Amino acid sequence: MISLKKYLESASVDPATADSSIPARLEEWEILPATMRAYRSALREMGSCSVDACPGLGEGLKRSLNKLGEDLATGMSPEALAAAETTVSVHLQDWGRNAARHYRQKAGEVRELLIVMARTTEAVGERDQRCAGQIHEVTRRLEGIASLEDLSEIRASIKKNAAELKESVDRMAAEGRAAVEGLRAQVSSYQARLEEAEEISSRDALTGLRSRLCVESQIERRIGCGLPLCVAILDIDGFKKVNDRHGHLIGDELLKQFATELTSVCRSTDLIGRWGGDEFIILLECGLPEASTQADRLREWVCGSYKIQADSGHVSLTVDVSIGVAECLPGDTMRDVLNRADAAMYQRKAASRESGAGASQQVRPERRF
Repeated sequence: MISLKKYLESASVDPATADSSIPARLEEWEILPATMRAYRSALREMGSCSVDACPGLGEGLKRSLNKLGEDLATGMSPEALAAAETTVSVHLQDWGRNAARHYRQKAGEVRELLIVMARTTEAVGERDQRCAGQIHEVTRRLEGIASLEDLSEIRASIKKNAAELKESVDRMAAEGRAAVEGLRAQVSSYQARLEEAEEISSRDALTGLRSRLCVESQIERRIGCGLPLCVAILDIDGFKKVNDRHGHLIGDELLKQFATELTSVCRSTDLIGRWGGDEFIILLECGLPEASTQADRLREWVCGSYKIQADSGHVSLTVDVSIGVAECLPGDTMRDVLNRADAAMYQRKAASRESGAGASQQVRPERRF
């Protein structure tokens, strides 16, 4: 960041007061655009990694870093870079503290469960020792019967010790059932909380669709099981213009409504996820011909006019998408099938641009929300 600021300051020097080092500085200035692109790309990747590291908290950091990268793309100055440096530092520190607090809380819940289990085990051990002592005392008394000569005394002693033995066994069984029931209730409570946490971590925070991490694990599972699999990657055309023109809140609302439309048209066997930004992904358990037919069907459904409520009134947006479909072939890895789907999607996008069939030139049915 410091070197970028130095390049910008060097490039802004007045030629009338420039010294002999200016040509070298201007050569350095030529690499600045590429450096800035790399820096913005790093910001985007940091945001994506934060979602994978802590899905419940990473989405906010991702949006902030993406917006910062977009702002840097529109204007560069030493002041802007200095402000960006401060902003990135603050965002990362806040996210780090929040993530640490989040995982401390999760670790605390697991620790509580372990403590409950340890205490239950300890209680059971104490109960067993107490009952063992009682049984030992009854056994000692029974052994003493052998020295008795009066039959009535023998009968009375046996009856008394048998009653004590039964009472001891019954109490041990009752305490055992209570301990087990208590432990079962505690485990069920923590299991429900852990399942809820797992469900939250497997969902995209904005759209409610499956997260990228969840989708990747499903792809690997299906490849490992040899199940039929096709992958469809969808990209909303011109989405950046929506954010630039109407703001990120409108863009977020569009993504949520688009996700709702996508869910309504997909089949129950399809797994739908948000891949990142304005990209979505669908896993289909079928061959390529059927997957391509399904992709054409859902494209006709999700493309069209969307009406979004804003502070100043309704905003009407026309959405078009580019879809790439690829089939998982024998011997493919997850990266292989994803690369082919991604390449097919960009090929469709390029063909759409060349044909002039952009979203702004199409008239589609309006969807109301």
